Amino acid sequence: MKVVYKVILLLSVLPIIIVCAGSNTEKEELVDRGEEESSSIQIKKAFPALKFTRPVDFQTPDDATNRVFIVEQRGVISSFTNLENVKEKTTFLTIEDKVDDSRNEMGLLGLAFHPNYSVNGLFYVNYTTATTTVISRFQVAADNPNIANADSETVLLEFTQPYRNHNGGQLVFGPDGYLYIAVGDGGAAGDPQNHSQNRSNLLGNILRIDVDKVENGLNYAIPEDNPYVNNTNFRNEIYAYGLRNPWRISFDVDTGVLWAADVGQNKIEEIDVIESGKNYGWNIMEASECYNAESCDQTDLILPVFEYLQTNGDVSITGGYVYRGEVIPSLKGKYIYGDFVSGRIWALTTDLNTRLSNELLIDTDITVSSFGTDINNEIYFCSFDGYIYKFQE
Repeated sequence: MKVVYKVILLLSVLPIIIVCAGSNTEKEELVDRGEEESSSIQIKKAFPALKFTRPVDFQTPDDATNRVFIVEQRGVISSFTNLENVKEKTTFLTIEDKVDDSRNEMGLLGLAFHPNYSVNGLFYVNYTTATTTVISRFQVAADNPNIANADSETVLLEFTQPYRNHNGGQLVFGPDGYLYIAVGDGGAAGDPQNHSQNRSNLLGNILRIDVDKVENGLNYAIPEDNPYVNNTNFRNEIYAYGLRNPWRISFDVDTGVLWAADVGQNKIEEIDVIESGKNYGWNIMEASECYNAESCDQTDLILPVFEYLQTNGDVSITGGYVYRGEVIPSLKGKYIYGDFVSGRIWALTTDLNTRLSNELLIDTDITVSSFGTDINNEIYFCSFDGYIYKFQE
């Protein structure tokens, strides 16, 4: 998510352009995002009676309760039944006294429920203080499943943020049961301290930890197949590196592929498929172009599977999910994502053995801050107008 004020844009009309899909293949052409809508997809308010303050995450535990949990950047998590006519929400957790959301990219940024939440009641949050990022575990109250025990916090991981932007924030459990953490490069512009290419720190990475074990004085363990396990020069938590500000990551529930949207500096937004031990290039490159240089050494760097220029007001990508629901068959198997500033939402094909094609689903006039899925894998998205939206056809 990038700090930009939304403006009315005059959009040119250009055909949709296909970009190559291979992680290490040479790019064919950048996409200039001035497309016309070509689909019959529309959006509607999913819960018209409910409104939130800067919602940044939408999560659903696998606990057979049909509840939705919305994360507000200020430090509040609310829950309610996933029904369109729902009238009330419950405050599940408030940690406003711990969270610093004084800047646009700071605050309570992520929530993940333990895969065994229905039994152990454990969940995890990602938030910022004035100077750090905190990854913490909480537990639901013993006598009330609708309220968290605010005194149950256990800090798993805390690290310094040198600036007040590029915090990443997503937490997600993978199909392997490990917790994946999206971390930005620490901010300013251009990664001036070269965090993303420095594996001795945690910034600019996707981290992967085992929350079901503790070892070496930590409140978590390092998975034995992490790429830098037992490496004394690199942080063992690192799963992949070379990212600028991954604003939302997600696993395809059918294939297990990990998708990430990485917000660009001042030219290109990108979508990556994250793999163990890979270097995604920042700040040597911005997407598939050398950053601030006519040439650069691209050896072993992984190019985006898709990217687009910022020339039409699409300047801050919001990553989404591969659609695996049933309500809208035309979206099946496509990666749904948007742009926070322009409000446009697209669908990208996901067969990595072919050239990927991209389709503009809808051009909205709202900020697209985050996507989420319910227990049936239907996709929703949050907006800073305070509402949660869903798709219809």
